[in-house]
Amino acid sequence: MEGLIMAAQMILGLSILVGVHEMGHLVAAKVFGMRVEQFSIGFPPKLFSKQFGETEYSLSLIPLGGYVKISGMIDESMDKEQMNQEPQDWEFRSKPAWQRLIVMLGGIIVNVIMGIIIFVILSYSFGETYIPKSELNKNGIIAYDLAQEIGFKTGDKIQNINGQEFERFSDLLNPELMMNAGSYYTVVRNGQTAKVTIPAGFMDKIATNKEDEKPHFIGPRQPFEVGQVMTNSPADIAGLSQGDKIVSINNADVTFFDQLQKELEDNAGKQVSMTVSRNNETKTLEATVGEDGKLGFMPVMGLKLASIQPSFGEAIGLGTTKAFSVVWLNIQAFGKIFTGELSAKKSLGGPIAIAQSFGGTWDWFRFWSLTGLLSMVLAFMNLLPIPALDGGHVMFLLYEMISGHKPSDKFMEVAQKIGMVMLLALMVFIFANDIIKLLPTSWVQWLGW
Repeated sequence: MEGLIMAAQMILGLSILVGVHEMGHLVAAKVFGMRVEQFSIGFPPKLFSKQFGETEYSLSLIPLGGYVKISGMIDESMDKEQMNQEPQDWEFRSKPAWQRLIVMLGGIIVNVIMGIIIFVILSYSFGETYIPKSELNKNGIIAYDLAQEIGFKTGDKIQNINGQEFERFSDLLNPELMMNAGSYYTVVRNGQTAKVTIPAGFMDKIATNKEDEKPHFIGPRQPFEVGQVMTNSPADIAGLSQGDKIVSINNADVTFFDQLQKELEDNAGKQVSMTVSRNNETKTLEATVGEDGKLGFMPVMGLKLASIQPSFGEAIGLGTTKAFSVVWLNIQAFGKIFTGELSAKKSLGGPIAIAQSFGGTWDWFRFWSLTGLLSMVLAFMNLLPIPALDGGHVMFLLYEMISGHKPSDKFMEVAQKIGMVMLLALMVFIFANDIIKLLPTSWVQWLGW
């Protein structure tokens, strides 16, 4: 069921984005009097189609893209018969370069607008909740394995990033920070100041998509108490109640939730003795830890969260900033992939990775957050100067407008074919990469991936 929910969210999200993108091309083309022959969400075979005026609108089976077919445009259809005829007034190729440029940018523009609108609405509707630096540094951080590798220790209190103040715990996890070797955190540890530096290639370790081997970096160290107890769970059978504070497990201190998790994982399937504080009284309870290393209750965390409820005007600024930060991060990431600082195999993901990001439960906030992010990513990817992408057409149109010379139809056909081969090769790589990431590590090593 989780797999179906993942797939359904991915298909819905991509269908919305592709539909909006292609509609941007269609509307711009019709405004300038161009004939649009086909509009499709998805790739053939067709599931449904309907003719309205000169345009056939269709929904197709393969939900990984879409297209519009504009008369007189050299595109993936490679309609050579039409291109060999004299240009007609309603064809793409007969229109001024500036009109053709707007048509090619139409999809990108509406994806950017959509991404901004989504982030603005989310900011305005849900506000922002975060762990402020003051709360984080009451107990310091949890340093998981990956953090320990570069020098963090649990309990470290982070003072600044690259010598600059920070406001929120989430600032410490900024992907831009992780991608730049030499970035550093200043921490206070046992009353002494220390520096923890991000090494080269660190983002590759963060970027893994394997859920069963997902590396942990840092987290906030949280005091806790028992929240809702699940019926017939080990916690329920042992007599734990909402509001209880677990003081120790087998005499090992569990002041913080990460300490509880460690003790439970170490005693999975075993009976443990718990010291519990309830209404200022101390009780001892016996519990059998589940095989999954859990007791079966929801923790109530002790750090106080700060919240912001922006006005609509403030939400416009916040949403726009979030939307364009996605583009900036993609620009930086692609630059580092081309220079070899980031691994393409670990950094790039396809449909399977996207579906995993949506998750196995339907959460509308997460759905729209990811859809907004993907809208900006789609706009960025389509602007890349690769023939067969919108950015390739834009590149040739800008050349025409600057030089005053239009590339020949033959040149455009060859460029389109080269672009399609490049895109197909990239798609094969991404699909293979997605599938290989699902395989056991021993298999991946054997494949040499």
